[in-house]
Amino acid sequence: MPRIGVFVCHCGTNIAGTIDVAKVAEMAAAEQGVVFSKDYQYMCSQTGQTLIIDAIKEYKLTGIVVCSCSPRMHETTFRNAAQRAGLNPYMVEIANIREQCSWIHKDREEATEKAVILMRAAVAKVCLNTPLTAGESGVTKRALVIGGGIAGIQTALDISAAGFKVDIVEKTPSIGGRMSQLDKTFPTLDCSACILTPKMVEAASDENITLYTYSEVEKVSGFVGNFKVDIRKKARSVRADKCTGCGVCQEKCPSKKAPSEFNRGLNNRSAIYTPFAQAIPNVPVIDRENCIKFQTGKCGVCSKVCQANAIDYEQEDEMITVEYGAIVVATGFDVINLDKYDEYAYSKSKDVITSLELERIMNAAGPTGGHLERLSDGKAPKEIVFIQCVGSRCADERGKSYCSKICCMYTAKQAMLIRDKYPDTNVTVFYIDIRTPGKNFDEFYRRAVEDYNVHYIKGQVGKVLPESSGKLIVVGSDIIDARHVIIPADMVVLAAAIEPNKDARKIATMLTASIDNNNFLTEAHAKLRPVESPTAGIFLSGVCQGPRDIPETVAMAGSAAAKVIGLLSKDRLKSNPCTAHSDELMCNGCSTCEKVCPYGAISYETKIVNDHGVKKERRVAVVNAALCQGCGACTVACPSGAMDLSGFSNRQIIAEVDAVCR
Repeated sequence: MPRIGVFVCHCGTNIAGTIDVAKVAEMAAAEQGVVFSKDYQYMCSQTGQTLIIDAIKEYKLTGIVVCSCSPRMHETTFRNAAQRAGLNPYMVEIANIREQCSWIHKDREEATEKAVILMRAAVAKVCLNTPLTAGESGVTKRALVIGGGIAGIQTALDISAAGFKVDIVEKTPSIGGRMSQLDKTFPTLDCSACILTPKMVEAASDENITLYTYSEVEKVSGFVGNFKVDIRKKARSVRADKCTGCGVCQEKCPSKKAPSEFNRGLNNRSAIYTPFAQAIPNVPVIDRENCIKFQTGKCGVCSKVCQANAIDYEQEDEMITVEYGAIVVATGFDVINLDKYDEYAYSKSKDVITSLELERIMNAAGPTGGHLERLSDGKAPKEIVFIQCVGSRCADERGKSYCSKICCMYTAKQAMLIRDKYPDTNVTVFYIDIRTPGKNFDEFYRRAVEDYNVHYIKGQVGKVLPESSGKLIVVGSDIIDARHVIIPADMVVLAAAIEPNKDARKIATMLTASIDNNNFLTEAHAKLRPVESPTAGIFLSGVCQGPRDIPETVAMAGSAAAKVIGLLSKDRLKSNPCTAHSDELMCNGCSTCEKVCPYGAISYETKIVNDHGVKKERRVAVVNAALCQGCGACTVACPSGAMDLSGFSNRQIIAEVDAVCR
């Protein structure tokens, strides 16, 4: 007979404020198999854990149920406590009576009744639990960072500093990311390139770091400590081992009609190009879609002028497979598509631009050489209007419900730089709210208003109307003064919402990592595990997880690196014992479970099985316990019921359902 102990936590007033915890403990004592029941104010505290340990020893408990908060919070805590008392840690069940009960109910009687039901279900399951033993697997002492922006670079540098090998995979021809496109950074107004370029050089010269630029992750398999990743190195058509980076090929290239991605399409580049002057590696790429040689078979100018004989038109994509112990996602962000915001005339006028496009215009290496001028006629604007929250904090389906966080600060930065360099230019900012939560951020915003005379209007812009004269008529409202505002502007700058890189969903699918409705990768726990994915061995760095500025991104990169270092420093990892297994007599070899397994843990073998004394040869499913993560997808999909899951068996789940329906 099982001997079960039930421990009900008050969690201060989080649970006890809504649930009668004493009654839950009293009802638990009446359950079959329960020999001890107790409520306590803070069960996760040292005193609470001691209470559990003492009860296990005194009452010779074979299993325990802790009625408390989500198992994501403290399941490991209570398992460790049980193990210290000599009880197998997988004989512990958590009844979540906080998030699933007290936090969502107002009525005390109703909440208490539900808490009792959840407790009964957990007791029914733990009575059928069996002791499980975690296996072990080795750790590959190498890390992969997906994304070569400041988040990826800093993460890689920190991992390398601990002595581990690390690879950066960047899909563009150079590392640097969005930060390389910026002119100045807030709140210090120091040069973005001056900060970033040394980091890029350091990463390129670090003997522990390998750069795979112009490359993409194609496939990920394996599990924590033992990932296997296929990386496609796209053909540059330029031999990196021969190229000297002289730039002659780019100067002589006759095809200069391709929009520059780095300059946000504001000017054109040649068909053979490096994205920007400080690009690393300083090796050009041939854009085959715009190259005359690849399109017509003629030209070949770049090959003729290259003294190093580095041009290789026959070069093809190369696929490499590398093993890693940990993977960091640092895929960055982009601004949203503004096609749905026709009221701002973004698609109608060259002088309506995004803030990121303004960064390129104001940059000395940008399309205008750093001169602030209208793209329509090259004239200096005398009246500039900034419109905040374009696509951010939207109630409709066009934009994003979240605040993009960085817009208020970079708008203040850009307004200050314009007023400083062009004091005759008037700057007006339409805003909903000003959000400046960082260190010295509010002081920075006040400088824009008080020292640089930037005119802030609390209100929204309803329409931007291009006129034949070249003026942009900005029609908006001033909420504070309760009046309509009409401003004839020369340039309008849209602070467009930021969103995850468009590859984020594809990467998350390959990694079996969780994402939210906005395609930001989801952390394992918002407070306690903010840089870890729910998938073991996958870590998050930078804006792939949510909007943040450069200092926050660098701090997060260091945190992710610390987690990776902690993982790679171990020689062996304990594996999850809650894995699937197949009943060979029931398996009909249909392959359904193999197809639904996201980890590739199931294969099929032909075996001789003993079917009621008769030996038969049949095709059966075999589970690789090292790869299986216990998701349970196979047990649901199996039409014959042959697949089952240790720790969450069909019998245990049915027992829980019966307890709930009792």
